[in-house]
Amino acid sequence: MSQCRKRCKRQLTKVARYFYRFLMGTLTQDSVEDDFELSTVCHRPESMDKLQEQTKFTKKELQVLYRGFKNECPSGVVNEENFKNIYSQFFPQGDSSMYAHFLFEAFDTNKNGSVSFEDFVFGLSIILRGTVNDRLNWAFNLYDLNKDGCITKEEMLDIMKSIYDMMGKYTYPSMQEDAPREHVESFFQKMDRNQDGVVTIDEFIESCKKDENIMQSMQLFDNVI
Repeated sequence: MSQCRKRCKRQLTKVARYFYRFLMGTLTQDSVEDDFELSTVCHRPESMDKLQEQTKFTKKELQVLYRGFKNECPSGVVNEENFKNIYSQFFPQGDSSMYAHFLFEAFDTNKNGSVSFEDFVFGLSIILRGTVNDRLNWAFNLYDLNKDGCITKEEMLDIMKSIYDMMGKYTYPSMQEDAPREHVESFFQKMDRNQDGVVTIDEFIESCKKDENIMQSMQLFDNVI
């Protein structure tokens, strides 16, 4: 494996770890209670049994996740500003605000400007426990910024710029200024099968499944919990 590919793999691993640390909050190792502690929260999550049915987490895992979520979000929900502040703690070397915005939009499925514990675990269940198709659909939704069912070059460029900004000193100055645009061109050469200037969900999933590096990158989230 070339030095560049080794470095990229190390950075992907770091991103996966940072993302997991953010999702878990400042979780302690204290024993977990059998029931949710709801006395101090404004938003009451659905029952644990119901969430267990709707996700791929066990009751114990949901309890652990809830403690971490409530520790960072005592009100039971997180707005975009707080989401960005929490996420920025794990990328002090760069500017993660734009990528956090895109990530928040992906978790805020009902578009009410906040992410509840339910929103959080539904998304996390897909990312960590979903099938390959589930995960790729979630990733496509993240990249499809205006949610019109296709990814344009402009959307992908916004995503790539936000990633380079987030990684900060890990990419600059070793990466050239036009690296994000070059990455986008490479992405479209690989995925825009009919060369119509956009990538559909079918093109995205088909291309990703044929790319060994993408499949390996997805495995970074396996067995995190």
